[in-house]
Amino acid sequence: MIFLAIKTEDGVIKGKISFYCRILKVTRQGFYKYLADKDRPWKYQDLASIMQAIASEDECNDTYGRIRMYQALLLKQPEGIRIPGERTVYRVMEKIGLSHRPKRKPNGITKADREACKSDDLLKGDFRSAQPLKKCVTDITEIKAKDGKLYVSAIFDCFDAAVLGLAMDTNMKAVLCERTLANAVHSYPALKGAVIHSDRGSQYTSEIYRKSIAKYGILQSMNRDGGRCHDNARCESMWARMKEELLYGRHNTEKMTVEELKTLIFRYFISYWNNRRICSANGGLPPMVKRQRYYVSLDAAA
Repeated sequence: MIFLAIKTEDGVIKGKISFYCRILKVTRQGFYKYLADKDRPWKYQDLASIMQAIASEDECNDTYGRIRMYQALLLKQPEGIRIPGERTVYRVMEKIGLSHRPKRKPNGITKADREACKSDDLLKGDFRSAQPLKKCVTDITEIKAKDGKLYVSAIFDCFDAAVLGLAMDTNMKAVLCERTLANAVHSYPALKGAVIHSDRGSQYTSEIYRKSIAKYGILQSMNRDGGRCHDNARCESMWARMKEELLYGRHNTEKMTVEELKTLIFRYFISYWNNRRICSANGGLPPMVKRQRYYVSLDAAA
């Protein structure tokens, strides 16, 4: 700040103000405004304290960018605090050191079996859903551990991004996907008749998985022919968010056992992701909060 040159270290003004202002090419009015503002309490101090509290509530909340932080503030509606616009929220975040970390590009790991039976692309790139348990996406991701590799399989609901089914193992055979499906149906029996979309990986074209899909009365959808095997953008983005928020720069998975990783990931998805994590696609609501409000609105309309 150029005005600091007019003052000594102990805060005493060195000589005639107009002389120094002229030398430094600043106005006296500007200097006096600087003096007045310097000792004035920061107008966003209370807001900054609330934002720091939000970032500390859960281990992964410090990955919030300006949009999710703004949505978290709107959801909390702190008493006596006026919520400013997103740009102001961003400036406050910058000042208190809550800058968002850059994202990494995800890589798919499933491989297509070109000889296997395929299903049609029923979603045709439209992953929007106005109701729960109608459209879902599924995929597998890989995480390196100290004693091997952990493969995580999940089914996400397109309505609110909730994790409906989750399974983990040290291999990525078709039975892993079958278990994921069984877990989802066990928790949500109303999945019957839903569409579950995947890539054309060999796990999803396997006889085991296709029989399981048919048994539960679920419709199978796959990426179009000619698309990349891992071109399941909705799921890939969710895996990327999980790794960015939970793992990168936070947990060195190669120093953790597979069992430790399982516990970490289960808690992240079932406890944090589903119930507390702000989701911008849900208008700033955690998945289960959006779901609950949906059913409340149905009851109110009945």
